[in-house]
Parts: sequence; structure tokens; C-alpha cells
Amino acid sequence: MKDQLFSDTRLARRSGADDFEAHHYTTREVVMRIWREHLRPRLGLLMLASLAMLLTAATTGAIPFIIQKTADDVFVAKNQQMIYWVTAAIVVVTIVKAISEYVADVTVAYLGHRFIADLRIQMFTKLASADLSFIQTVHSGRLLSGFLTDANLIRQTASRSIVTLGENYLKVIILVATMFYMDARFAFMILLFMPIAWFLLGRQRRKMRKSTTKSLQETGDLSALITQTLRGMRVVRAYRQEPKEEARAAYTINRALEFTMRGTRARALSSPSVELLTGLGFALAIYFAGTKGVRGDLTLGQFMGFMTSALLIYGPLKSAATLQTSLQEGVAAASRVFGIVDREAQLVEAADAKPLALKRGQIEFDNVSFAYEPNNPVLKGVSLTVPSGRTVALVGPSGSGKSTLVNLTLRFFDPQKGKVVIDGQNIAEVTVASLRDAVGLVTQDPVLFDDTIRANIAYGTKPEVEAEVIAAAKAAAAHDFIMGLPKGYDTRVGEAGSLLSGGERQRIAIARAIYKDAPILLLDEPTSSLDSEAEAKVQTALEGLMRGRTVLMIAHRLSTVKKADLICVLDQGRIVEIGRHDELVAKGGLYTRLHRTQFGIDGGYAAEGADASDDDAAAIAVVGS
Repeated sequence: MKDQLFSDTRLARRSGADDFEAHHYTTREVVMRIWREHLRPRLGLLMLASLAMLLTAATTGAIPFIIQKTADDVFVAKNQQMIYWVTAAIVVVTIVKAISEYVADVTVAYLGHRFIADLRIQMFTKLASADLSFIQTVHSGRLLSGFLTDANLIRQTASRSIVTLGENYLKVIILVATMFYMDARFAFMILLFMPIAWFLLGRQRRKMRKSTTKSLQETGDLSALITQTLRGMRVVRAYRQEPKEEARAAYTINRALEFTMRGTRARALSSPSVELLTGLGFALAIYFAGTKGVRGDLTLGQFMGFMTSALLIYGPLKSAATLQTSLQEGVAAASRVFGIVDREAQLVEAADAKPLALKRGQIEFDNVSFAYEPNNPVLKGVSLTVPSGRTVALVGPSGSGKSTLVNLTLRFFDPQKGKVVIDGQNIAEVTVASLRDAVGLVTQDPVLFDDTIRANIAYGTKPEVEAEVIAAAKAAAAHDFIMGLPKGYDTRVGEAGSLLSGGERQRIAIARAIYKDAPILLLDEPTSSLDSEAEAKVQTALEGLMRGRTVLMIAHRLSTVKKADLICVLDQGRIVEIGRHDELVAKGGLYTRLHRTQFGIDGGYAAEGADASDDDAAAIAVVGS
């Protein structure tokens, strides 16, 4: 069972899910990038935080001198006047330290949260414009993990680690200077073991980064598994696979726990290492200080002032050691998040691209070849013309290249050979915005957003006009059922339109295409998953939508195919037949075989014409490639 679960995880990763983790950024690269892109633009706030941290460090460094004066002048010399000065100094130092710590904490927190907000915006912007070839190979759960878990770790790196490290290092520098000013030999003794501590910390940092990277991968796998299971819960329960899914989740969670604990052990070991070695330095310094005190070469105030400095430096050193290892968590997360942000799109708009000058809306595929993977072509030299205002249906077996032609028309991908032309213009040479404004799309699985019905119909760049929204809904045969909902057009459709039926979702999607009013329409089997009653309503809506437009559709229902002006039959990436329904059935080729297979017909088109009804019209051509 465990081997099978491991195999599932390994297969998921082989699918391209971790492509964005390929580049591993060094600590220096991460720190410099955070500084360059997120901290330097807010230099004023950063300087305020730095000043506050400097005041905090300075007031911390003043405490040993106050202790020394208190011991020598008050307790030993019995100086009554010094009591007032020491008391006032302590009050002033405490107030300044408290205010500066508050300002530093609030400013650093804002810089960290502002940074994470900017980073998430960058990630979303990049994903919104990323190549579909990348989006389709990365599980949404892993991307969600990047937005939540990974981004938060980088925020901690930016605020808690980098900035707080700066504050601790300032304290260490000032306190070390104080110690050397008071007695250089004792200072050297206390710091004698620090190089060993830093060497050990270096080893722990490397372990920390490696374990964090693995832990984040497992967290991403868990997010993907949860998303997948929730979406397929009906199937999971129908096939009684709850135990298997629970075992997969437990395996992934335990793997994440294993790597998390490796990181925890590395982080936990860093602080005791510094503590132990610093303690050895303390012991050595106290031994020699005590020896000098016995001989009368060291005053009580000097000893107390020096030891106060040594004790105060302990906290920042310990914190710096812990934060050094925590920094590696952020660096590991950055390798994933920056991998998304830095990913360059393969499909780019030409520098001299011009808006599409739409005249008639004629589409031409000129000797087009395309492959999603090298040496595995999906289209091979396809040439096809979709005349203006006409409907061309694409049929063929699964994997024949039908959906790929639709994707190329919208320029979701670019062909490796040949070109796609609209009204004589190569779409690779026009602006993407103008191209997509000219094309409407209705898919087999309608995509609705968790918003109101009105917002879903008006989705797009066109301004929302109430009357046009209602007119589009009426044209899509959706107005009546919308008005029957509790809030009418203000009714929310739920996640992915889950509160509506399949036919209702499809009619909303058709209303969206009608509202857009684009002259070119792409239909990707919009009625294939509907029952007969829903199909009849959607078919009526589609007929109104298709009227007067250039339509390229992946055909599924016989009733739709028969009404097409031209039927193009694809097989293994090539056009093998083209013509009208009657012509192709009589021809006795692939179309005829598909037709007979679907309807169990022996006598050809005549038998079908006598008996087949639209309600019985199953697929002529199945799922697109």
C-alpha cells in the first residue's frame, strides 16, 4: 500500500508539477532581491525602522555603563548625588528603548505584510498571463500552497529574519564594542568560541534548507490531494474509496511531518550550540575576572558592567543563531515562489503588433502543425478555411486535434509550423487583446465564477449594462429560470456554478457569449454533457447565438452537425474528409464509420434519416484533443 501511495506521489510530480522549483536561489540572491524589489522602494520606512532599531541597540549598550556607575559610585563610593543621575538615566533609557522597540516592531511588521501582499499580487499576475501549457501541468493545489505556505515563509524571511537579524547584529556590535572598551582581554575570552558556533550553524543552515524544501513539496502535494478529493467526492464515495484517500492523505501528512521535524531539530540545535559555547566563554572570563578581583586589579563596578554587557549579548546572539536557520526556510520557499514569478511566457506579443482589423471574420489555418510534446505532433499540415458568417463543424476520434484548432484560434498556443489567419492577418502579428475581444467561447464544461448571475453574464471587458444583460439571458433561454431564483440576477451561483444545474450553467455561459457579441464564435462541444431536455433548451439558445457569426465548433450532437455549412473530419492530426453531412455519409469514409458506430446503422444515411431523432442523437465525434 505504501509503495503504491509513493508511486502516486511520484507520478504526480513527474507531470510537471514542480517545474517552477527548478532554480534554487542562494541566500544572497533572496536577500538582495527582497532588498531591491520590496525594501528599497520603501526606503523611508526602512530608515525609520533602522533608526528605531539603532536606538534600541544603543539603549541596550548604555545599560552596562549605568550598572558600572551604580556599583562603583553608589554602592562602593556612597555618592548620594549619583543616585539621582542613575535613576534618571534608567528612566530615560527605558522610555527611549520602549518607544524605539514599538516603532521598530510596527514598521517591520508593515514592511513584511506589505511585501507579502506585493508578492502575492505578482504571483497572481504572472499566473493570469502564464502559458496554458504551464498552468495545465501544475496542480492548482500546489499553486495554492505557494500563495499561502510558501509566501508566508518568505514574509517571515523579509520581516522577522532579515530585519530582526539586522537589529540583533546592531546590538551585538554595540555590546561587543562596549566589552572591548571595558576590557579587551575578557571580551576576547567570551568571544573565543564563536567561530566554532558559526561553523556549526553553517551546517545546520544547509540541513534546514534541504528539509524545508522537502516539507514544502509535501505540503503542496497535500494541497493538491485535498483539492482533488473534494472535487471528486461523489466518485470517491460511490466507489467506496474513502479508506484509500485517507491513507494517501495520512502518508503525505506524515512525510511532511518527517521533513518538518528534521528542520525543527536543525533549528532547535542552533540555539543550544551558541548557548553552550558562549557559556564556556563566560566561565573562562569569570575565572580570570575573579582572579583579578582577588588581587584588587578589578573594581566591582568594572566587573558588573562587563558581565552585564556579556549577559546582554547572549540574547541577541541566541536570537541571531535561531533566525539564521529560519532564514533558510524563507530561502527554500523563495526557490518555489520566485520560480513562478520569474517564469517567462513562451507565447509573447510581437513588439510591433497591431490591433486586429476585423472585416468579415474569416478564419484560415495555413499548413498548421503543432505538438504539445516534442516528436508527438497533434496537428500535421492542416489547412482549412472557415468562411465568414458560416459554421464549420470539426469531428473525429478523440485525440485527432479538434480542440487544438480551437486553442490555436484563440492563440492559447502558437503553431510550430504554418499560421492562423483572420481576415488576412496572421494572429501572431496582432495584439492578443484585440484578437480575444473578437472571439467568443463556449466550452463543454461551462466555467462560472462564485459571483452573481449578472456578474457572470457580464464577465469580460465590456461595461455592464443591465438591459443588455437581461437581453442576453433571454436570447440564451435563461431569463425565466433566473427570475425564478430567490434573488434573480443577484443570485450567487456558488463555487464553479455548483448551485445551478448543468443546463442552467451552460445557458449562463451562452448568455455570456451573447453579451460579448463577438463576430467569431468557438464552440467546444457545448451540449455533449446535457440530457435531452436541457440540450433542447441550450440548442435553441445556440442557434440564436450562431446566427450571423463565423462559427468553428467541435461537433458532438447529430442535430448540430447536420446544420453545419461544412464538416471537417480529422484523424491523427490530419484532415481526412471535408464536406456536408449527406456527402460525407454517402462517401463511405471515416465519417460514415463513426456515424454507423454511434448509431448501430448498417444501411447508411437513409436508415438513419428515417429513424434517428434529435433526442437520440449521440456523439458523432467524441471528446476533443
